[in-house]
Parts: sequence; structure tokens; C-alpha cells
Amino acid sequence: MSDDVTDLVDWTAFSQARAELGADFIRILGYFREDGIKSVAAIEAGMRAGSAAALVLPAHTLKGESRQFGANPLAGMAEEIETVARSCVELRQSPDELIEAVVRLRPLFEATLALFDRESNPLVQRRPVDGRRAQALGGLE
Repeated sequence: MSDDVTDLVDWTAFSQARAELGADFIRILGYFREDGIKSVAAIEAGMRAGSAAALVLPAHTLKGESRQFGANPLAGMAEEIETVARSCVELRQSPDELIEAVVRLRPLFEATLALFDRESNPLVQRRPVDGRRAQALGGLE
């Protein structure tokens, strides 16, 4: 995962999803959160059970929903898990090679959610980088 959190979300795609979904955006973003939490948990459980088949559907779901909101690194990791898991199912192999990806998945998901929350929460005060707001308020923030 990149140390630069700005790389976690394609903000153009995120803004496009926001515009296309309109008033439904926050509700559907909430579904992304709920589905993502379930998908990550299911992937972790499937990995603990050594079941490649149990990884495929939740990884596929997470991949598609992540792409919808511009979370491309998360979608890419989910796609890797899905693809390798499918191969393991076909070859009747254990998904052991996915351990590292599955361990990195939750922190990536949570970091992505934090960015989505920061960007979509109307109660979060946006602070300009150059401090103009602080100067305009006489330094009271």
C-alpha cells in the first residue's frame, strides 16, 4: 500500500459517482461501507478456513463496488484475491499464496473509508492548506 493516502482514491471518479448518484450518493456510499465490511470479513474467514471458493464472491463484490467510487488500489487488491482464488479453485489448491494480500486488505479498506468519510461528511470542516481561513477568523479555529 502506498504511503501517500492521496493515491488511494481517484477523486475524479469519486466526484463523478457523486454527481451521477445525486441525492442517493450518501445512501449508496453507506451500502459500500456495509458491504465492504462484510466482504473483508468473509475474505478473512475464507482465508482462515483455507477455502479459495469462499474468497471469490466477496472479493468480486468488493472489487466492483470499490471501482464505482474510484478506490482503485482497493479494487486492484480485491481483483488479485478474486483472480488467484478462482485459479486455486480450478486447480484444487489452497489459497496460501494470498495470505499477504488478505492481511493488507483490511488496512487498505479502512484507510479508503476514512478518506471517503472525510470527503463526504458534511459536518467535517475543510481547512485550507495555506491557512487563509485561520487568518480570516483572526487565528480562532
